[in-house]
Amino acid sequence: MRPLAVLNGPNLNMLGRREPELYGRVTLAEIERRCTLLAGELGFELFLGQSNAEGQLIDWVHQAYETSSAVIINPAGLSTRSVALYDALRMLQQPVVEVHLTNVFGREPLYRRLLTAAAATGFLAGFGAEVYELAMRGLAGRVWCEPESSAAAGSPATI
Repeated sequence: MRPLAVLNGPNLNMLGRREPELYGRVTLAEIERRCTLLAGELGFELFLGQSNAEGQLIDWVHQAYETSSAVIINPAGLSTRSVALYDALRMLQQPVVEVHLTNVFGREPLYRRLLTAAAATGFLAGFGAEVYELAMRGLAGRVWCEPESSAAAGSPATI
């Protein structure tokens, strides 16, 4: 099993209730359930984390440096303003896929300048909750993730 960190930023704990006309009615718990099911199929051992605190997300990125073969992150509002999170993501040698539920480039101008996306290997937006599953499939289909025989594969996925 390859360890994969799936990290979610501010306000994503409110999915399903917060502006459902924009973000949909799927909850973060449902997204995590779908990711867990797909992880078994694709050979990933997941760490799932959501925090409204920038520092916690940065701590998880630092820990992923040692324990994960890849990272999927939805930095939410931090994507446009967090230089600290951008710097943390840049230090990762593992692939990073940034995801957003909505098409951020079709939204208000403040959402269009993404700092964190520049540190990502891949980027997915606008497909709703499916962006997480698309990112997982993309990572599994690439040589981006370390093979199971690598040293990182023996590392625990807990962060």
